[in-house]
Amino acid sequence: MCGILAILSDEINNERAKNSLLKLNHRGPDEEGEFTYNNVYLGHKRLVVVDKENGKQPYCFNEFVLIYNGELYNTNELRADLIRKGYAFSGYSDTEVLIKMYAEYREKCAEKLNGIFAFVVFDKNTNQTFACRDRCGVKPLYYYHNAGELMFSSEIKSILNYYQIKTVDLNSLREILGLGPSHTPGNGIYPNVFELRAGHYLTYFKNKLTIKRYWNVQAKLHTDDFADTAHKVRFLLEDSIKRQLVSDVPLCFFLSGGIDSTTITLLAKKYKPEIETYSFDYVDNEKFFLKNDFQVSQDNEFIKLVTERFNITHHKLIINNEQLIDSLYDALLLKDYPGMADIDSSLYWYAKQVKKDFTVALSGECADEIFGGYPWFYREQTDSGFPWIRNLEERNNLLNEKFRGKLNLIDYVNEKYKQSVLEAPLTGFEGPQDKKHKELTYLNMNWFMQTLLDRKDRMTMGASLEVRVPFADHRLVEYLYNVPWSFKFYGKQEKGLLREAVKDIVPAEILNRKKNPYPKTHNPAYLNNTKKLLNKSLQEDSVLKELFDKKALNDLLNEETPQKPWFGQLMTRPQLIAYLYQFHLWFKHYDLNIKY
Repeated sequence: MCGILAILSDEINNERAKNSLLKLNHRGPDEEGEFTYNNVYLGHKRLVVVDKENGKQPYCFNEFVLIYNGELYNTNELRADLIRKGYAFSGYSDTEVLIKMYAEYREKCAEKLNGIFAFVVFDKNTNQTFACRDRCGVKPLYYYHNAGELMFSSEIKSILNYYQIKTVDLNSLREILGLGPSHTPGNGIYPNVFELRAGHYLTYFKNKLTIKRYWNVQAKLHTDDFADTAHKVRFLLEDSIKRQLVSDVPLCFFLSGGIDSTTITLLAKKYKPEIETYSFDYVDNEKFFLKNDFQVSQDNEFIKLVTERFNITHHKLIINNEQLIDSLYDALLLKDYPGMADIDSSLYWYAKQVKKDFTVALSGECADEIFGGYPWFYREQTDSGFPWIRNLEERNNLLNEKFRGKLNLIDYVNEKYKQSVLEAPLTGFEGPQDKKHKELTYLNMNWFMQTLLDRKDRMTMGASLEVRVPFADHRLVEYLYNVPWSFKFYGKQEKGLLREAVKDIVPAEILNRKKNPYPKTHNPAYLNNTKKLLNKSLQEDSVLKELFDKKALNDLLNEETPQKPWFGQLMTRPQLIAYLYQFHLWFKHYDLNIKY
């Protein structure tokens, strides 16, 4: 994986462009490359994974110049196709394949790629620029567009640095405070900063910017019976995992002892017998763990079962409260706005430890979104709206009266929900249950899954660790979108279809284990420490005083409020307090002001 940066402007500040590229050092610590041509600057920071000598970037072929972040998992098939068309190759990197795919197929190349990617191609002959992002949005791509200026970057920080952006507007605050830590697809939080949405490409020619969608799930009648469906799921998943084992550098696996990570680990072991796995936990967590509706068990005994039964070398990492707290600041800087608090910071710390011995890891993200594993898929919901946000009233009441009126969070979030539901592809012949679950799947793919993929990319690439996600293979996503809910909930168990598809390889104890989310700390010391940090922030000249109701913040700090999630399954009171602390740090570190 890598960091990419492109600037198209009548006048380029080369010193600032170089400095903006350096902001991406963590994404590509191994090599750096630059290309300048008239009013174009292209920069690349490389993390070497495959073909060190022949994958250097920016990569030039004929009139085309490419900067690329990602991995193609069908490189061999694409190369064979191009060879039949007369192309020759100097190495085996997917970078060389990608630029020649663009040379042959132009924008149609996107439809032929299987992988995770964000790339920009500049055509020296026509001065046209093409940018593209993978179907499921595993790899990020942001852009700035204003008054004839266009800039692309893997992360927002380079854009902020180049254009010296110091403001956020009311819509920025609506996103952070109403929808956060998720955000509207395509919204870049800062003024004139945007996110190229998953499954979209962009062309820029003669100062005209055009965005098109090249991929989306399609609603179709599912004709396979249950047995054939389970067989097809198994084939697609195993093929995805097998393709993602290609690497010239050490590769490992994240293992939580749940169905998703265990499936990836054990299927991979068929093709790569000598594997190593990693897990992490929080210091003294076993002392303070209390079972709840979302976390019904701890992971350790299940991890031990898998690694001992299958003779897998395993590494268990333990993070303490000080490390968790200290990493909150780093996590904010990697994200460029408030994220998932300690859910982010713990992953960043974890990735740094894994990076000491490995450069690539496989992880189980995205299974819950496409198989319907979250509680909101199978529990009766009493109200509409994003099912991972059940506290709009509480969010709104944290604001002072002035900003409650200015931001109108409740209407903003509800309108985003309605717009998104209307996008969901339907055949028109679905029954009420399957219609509801297709809409939920679409919402989860475009919102909740994007939040988790964004978190995974930013925190792991912050440690220069490439993490691959086999469940995000677009073929699997496409197929499962139309599978009936009765199949997915087979045996009245979440992800029942997945359990059936892998029952021959995954131990019964794991198959029958209820879903458990990413681990979080239950240590009261963490809550006490975050309360101190937020209290200290309120003693300073903080934006918190400008936006929030003083009594509401004091109540949050001093009262034992119910521990129901305010986002997803994990983020309860300790995480909300840490989120507000990150909000304070965000304005302070980035020297922000609010544009009314």
